Amino acid sequence: MVNSTESESRKLLGRLRDSMAEDGTGQTRLDTITNLTAVSMDTEVCSIYLFRDEDTLELCATKGLNPEAVHKTRMRLGEGLVGRVARSTQVVNTANAPKERGFRFMPETGEEVFSSFLGVPIQRIGEMLGVLVIQSKDAREFSEDAIYALEVVAMVLAEMTELGAFVGDGAALSARHQNPVLIRGTIGQEGAADGYVWLHEPRVVVTNPIADDPQRELERLNTAVETLRLNVDTLVARAVPGDKDQLEVLEAYRMFANSKSWRQRMQEDIARGLSAEAAVEKEQSNAHTRLSKSPDPYLRERLNDLDDLSNRLLRILTGQGSDTGSEMPDNPILIARNIGPGELLEYGRKLKGLVLEEGSVGSHAAIVARALAIPLIIRAHRITSEALNGDHIVVDGDQAIVHLRPDDTVVAAFRDKMAMYVKAQERYNSIRDLPTITKCGQTLHLQMNAGLMADLPSLQNSGAEGVGLFRTELQFLIRNQMPKRQELSALYGRILNAAKGKRVVFRTLDIGSDKVLQYMKPNDEPNPALGWRAIRVGLDKPGILRMQLQALLRAANGRKLTVMFPFVAQKEEFSAAKAEVKKAIEREIRLGHPLPEQLEIGAMLETPSLAYAPDKFFEEVDFLSIGGNDLKQFFFAADRENERVRRRYDSLNVSFLTFLENIVKRCRDTATPLSFCGEDAGRPIEAVCLAAIGLEHLSMRAASIGPVKHLLLRTNIVEVKAIIDACRVRGDQSVRAAVMSYLNSEQL
Repeated sequence: MVNSTESESRKLLGRLRDSMAEDGTGQTRLDTITNLTAVSMDTEVCSIYLFRDEDTLELCATKGLNPEAVHKTRMRLGEGLVGRVARSTQVVNTANAPKERGFRFMPETGEEVFSSFLGVPIQRIGEMLGVLVIQSKDAREFSEDAIYALEVVAMVLAEMTELGAFVGDGAALSARHQNPVLIRGTIGQEGAADGYVWLHEPRVVVTNPIADDPQRELERLNTAVETLRLNVDTLVARAVPGDKDQLEVLEAYRMFANSKSWRQRMQEDIARGLSAEAAVEKEQSNAHTRLSKSPDPYLRERLNDLDDLSNRLLRILTGQGSDTGSEMPDNPILIARNIGPGELLEYGRKLKGLVLEEGSVGSHAAIVARALAIPLIIRAHRITSEALNGDHIVVDGDQAIVHLRPDDTVVAAFRDKMAMYVKAQERYNSIRDLPTITKCGQTLHLQMNAGLMADLPSLQNSGAEGVGLFRTELQFLIRNQMPKRQELSALYGRILNAAKGKRVVFRTLDIGSDKVLQYMKPNDEPNPALGWRAIRVGLDKPGILRMQLQALLRAANGRKLTVMFPFVAQKEEFSAAKAEVKKAIEREIRLGHPLPEQLEIGAMLETPSLAYAPDKFFEEVDFLSIGGNDLKQFFFAADRENERVRRRYDSLNVSFLTFLENIVKRCRDTATPLSFCGEDAGRPIEAVCLAAIGLEHLSMRAASIGPVKHLLLRTNIVEVKAIIDACRVRGDQSVRAAVMSYLNSEQL
């Protein structure tokens, strides 16, 4: 029986392949498929429904229903049994369709006489393209063999749709990857860019979904799987010992690669007439359907592993490596599902923007994107399946919108926006060298954040007075092994050279939480943001801290040096870290190395506890820098990686500003220099409010200095302070509305 079913399936696919090879319109091909499928499945009806837009299905071809209904019958996603299949991506198989949940009668189709209904999704690796349906007058549930056979046909339909075999008149038959698409995501980094798509991992295209010789395809599959298994074994052997996360991923790879059931399902697909490549992709699509709906986050994470493994197998089978031979376009905008910091840095500053299908605001990629000063949009659903290399793309990082293949009106509007950016930049350049003195005569100091050598040219171009934060962890994150002391010393020396005497605040290694070194033994923690990170790692592993401190001392080579410890929660931690500096200095003296002309040792205030440290701490520390990003998340108990809560609490919340103001007062009372470092410092409205409560030193990304200075020069922060005080007295939750109203009234 099985062999007979396989034989019939191969015959059907063979006929479909032959029909596809003939000249004809997209509509003719669809009509042929419905006719062939209905005959092969021994049913009165076979229909193909395709999406005309994200929410609407259209009857595009039928054998057995009223032909007048073609391209006229439409239904919303979830409407009727067809819409239910599309929404759920699950098979619907019923002997009595009118009695089935969600049934909707379409009188124009003439389907009232057909009792049995079988609908399967037409999908390609998680992307829904339509629904394939068979119906019969006999009241019967279709067999597992029938379901399987129809799924095979649906798979071929999906591949042929991707290849453009059904292009015709109307929205449902429009060519894929040619129409304008708008995709919304989440802001990772503000900014705007107009350029062309460059795929980090080019899509593997299956051009031969149907095969003649099942035996040959089985041999190709088995050979490819064995090659894949060897490759995975090599990756496991090269893995860094003790790296639990990496080993976990690789062991998942190995589990999938050695899965007998996975291979068996692909072998069954081949037996029914699919090529080896199509069999791999069919099982990949099926896995997407199963795992993406799982409530278990571990299983959903394994979906990424299976995707990667399937793509590796497809590249082996097709010979389509990641190097396609195509050249990167001008003004490239990188598109990827996700990307590591090292891979991103390899592209360098030629990138104009970055769009990720996954990612998070605190990811390594986001950190590097900020360092490269390029717009970043994360969680852009479907971008990797919609975009093709060379497609025109517009990235609006301010609104988290991607315009793929935009029409002329969108391009014109966007270029108007870019022109406004240019004019604004001209204004910012004109004030670049001016001191930041507010309308009321208060002098403020604007500094920039950095993390790469490539950031340093911005120190001169932006008008920053210095580097308020240099993130030293990026040099650790982008490597496969711990950097050597002499390498770090040389880098830090080049940074000081490039600064040309301006102050550079080096923050010691801030790892842990969302910044994990792949070559260090990971710490399995339920809440890493509150766990073993930053200075806690440095004090528990003093060898790393000492090595970095020695590198910094040698890089100074007799010049001024400023060092800052991250995530200090109590005085004793700072004292212990400062003691390590003293030990490093003593060692340098013994070795005869020159000491810094001046050494400042400060701390980042990122935990509420440090705001209440004893006065002795404030007297001992040379300076403090408020780490606004972390401090805000701990103050509001709102994870900044959690999209549900991270925007729930306003930075200009009265409680938060009052807390900051108390820190300002303590620092004034103890004559402790204080600065504010974080995303809020680079937002003009927030910067005005921070200045109003007494924060005179603000550190931000270089691109933000111009807009912030432009507003501060024209604002009376004494009046803004009065507004903040009035909001506090009234019991307002936030000062934003009141401050915005004032600034608008002043026409600022």
